[in-house]
Amino acid sequence: MRPSPVISAIGTGALAFGLALSMAPGALAATAPLPQAPVADDDAASMFEALGRDLDLTPSEAETLLEAQEAALEIDAEATEAAGAAYGGSTFDTDTLTLTILVTDSAAVDAVEAAGAEASVVSYGTEGLAEVVDDLNAADAQEGIVSWYPDVESDTVVVEVLKGSDADVDALLADAGVDASAVQIEETTETPQTYANIIGGLAYTMGGRCSVGFAATNSAGQPGFVTAGHCGRVGTAVTIGNGRGTFQNSVFPGNDAAFVRGTSNFTLTNLVSRYNSGGNQSVTGTSQAAVGSAICRSGSTTGWHCGTIQARNQTVNYPQGTVYSLTRTNVCAEPGDSGGSFISGSQAQGVTSGGSGNCSFGGTTYYQEVMPMVNSWGVNIRTS
Repeated sequence: MRPSPVISAIGTGALAFGLALSMAPGALAATAPLPQAPVADDDAASMFEALGRDLDLTPSEAETLLEAQEAALEIDAEATEAAGAAYGGSTFDTDTLTLTILVTDSAAVDAVEAAGAEASVVSYGTEGLAEVVDDLNAADAQEGIVSWYPDVESDTVVVEVLKGSDADVDALLADAGVDASAVQIEETTETPQTYANIIGGLAYTMGGRCSVGFAATNSAGQPGFVTAGHCGRVGTAVTIGNGRGTFQNSVFPGNDAAFVRGTSNFTLTNLVSRYNSGGNQSVTGTSQAAVGSAICRSGSTTGWHCGTIQARNQTVNYPQGTVYSLTRTNVCAEPGDSGGSFISGSQAQGVTSGGSGNCSFGGTTYYQEVMPMVNSWGVNIRTS
């Protein structure tokens, strides 16, 4: 069963965090000096360069992609409303720049297309797939099964099995009461680990090192930032430059989220460091990007890297415990990047949780969506 209660709101990415506290991580990377007085940078050229490097795009193609995604956010909202109860999810294709709204009733197709989006009829949709994920979450863990997540494009839940293991998927499905037709099995050679080793992406220390997600205030208006829960438990002291803080909220496993409240010398900005690409990216909102959208990550170990969103609501079985409702990406990351910012365009998306691989040959990285922290703890992400 889940170690902490979770409430999901399909279509909005919202969930409520339970009261479980994370354990302090061990064997973290050493700290590293980083600039603490960033200056706003309105030149988006460096973001285009990072997208070009990681998605093999020209600067012009990267600019076109970001413009298309920005326009898709408005269309997505209108088309989702038009689909009504038949809404089954949204996907965005970075090659064709096409936004597709999934619907569980063909009667909603015309309304969706009238709103300017493509429509595709599916059997489960995000809500149906989320029910399958919930059933799997409630089942007993099986050795060799590293994760499962809803693939909205194939309208199935993908169960990832460690290659060469004797994982008993049939036993998992039987225990969960899940129809095999709703699941596809994929082998993986990678075992996900938490990245246990502030502007977003800068390093902070607490006996080890993690990265700032986004500057924010708590429900009382006190300054701080959101980050990963596995980086520290409630009460853990934090140092960032000449600033001091403490973990006010933290949950891990179950979810992987935390809010660090500043106790001295915290000056908030709406910026995320672009490190090796130069300058900083402004955060102007928290609108959720569709699956398939381009996304970039900032972290204190590997800097600024980009990729695409592959799936939402993935369950990951870390060695330290199971975490639910993570978002899957093909952006690389390494230890110390934990807690760092995931941003699509100028919209804050989430904080780095963990993954597999590294930035030498790539890999899979998961992030905890930021809106659950907004909705559950009343934190307010700095957007100006």
